[in-house]
Amino acid sequence: MTPFYVKPEHLIQANGISETITQVIQACMWFVGSSLLIIISSQQLIWFVGCLFVIASILLCLLESVIYETTELKGKLEKMKEGWKTLSNTPVLRRIAWIEFLETIAATVWIAAILYVFVNDALNVDEKWWGFINGANFLGLILGSAYCIKFSSFIEKKIGTFIFFGSFASFLFTILFSLNSIPIISLLLSLCVGLFGQIKKIPQQTVIQTSVPKEQLSTVYTSLGAIGTGIFGVGSLIMGLVADFLGIRIVFVISGLLLAIISTIAHKNKQLFVRNIMEQKN
Repeated sequence: MTPFYVKPEHLIQANGISETITQVIQACMWFVGSSLLIIISSQQLIWFVGCLFVIASILLCLLESVIYETTELKGKLEKMKEGWKTLSNTPVLRRIAWIEFLETIAATVWIAAILYVFVNDALNVDEKWWGFINGANFLGLILGSAYCIKFSSFIEKKIGTFIFFGSFASFLFTILFSLNSIPIISLLLSLCVGLFGQIKKIPQQTVIQTSVPKEQLSTVYTSLGAIGTGIFGVGSLIMGLVADFLGIRIVFVISGLLLAIISTIAHKNKQLFVRNIMEQKN
């Protein structure tokens, strides 16, 4: 069975549109959530969020079922095993799994608990700057998605280069962010981290989607998701302990160094990513 054919530039555009919608909604909701705290109490806000989850669940139940044919019923454990087997047997996915592993650890420094301490201890400003830095990062993500939509054909021709360049730029700006003490500059650096991280993420998603037949994508994403969820929890704990013992700036330096390793992996495997896309086109 061969991978289903969809033009890679169309996948890049679709991934870019999906990411843009998601990030715009999240950025707007940060503002809405903060504004609601002016009107209602934090406890009432939690109940309101719970009601939104109930409404979302009802709406999901109303979606039409997707009609598909399946040859055999598999349990969750079997699907997980199949996903891990696909990852281990597909060279490009093995590299991406390592990238996802390292990237997830690097991303833990941007959780609220760590970023809030950075704002207070490293930048010496009040908590509202935590919101500004988050907002700048979301803006960078949106700009990165828009860039991928606009220049999808160009990115498709140099997909390996964009994965490497996005990783390297993210490493550079994260290190600069860790050393910076000027709040306004931190906004620009946060925006750049989001921008180049997204320019790397969308082509990387396209490589995953063109690596296996569509029937195997669910198991691949399940396995990658398992990596991300588990590692994010452990990584957040470790980064929190490192921040306590070695200082808040050190965790951002560590994050930057992990991104440097990712950029090295991406550089060494640029041709593998390109070959994967070429095989999809042919």
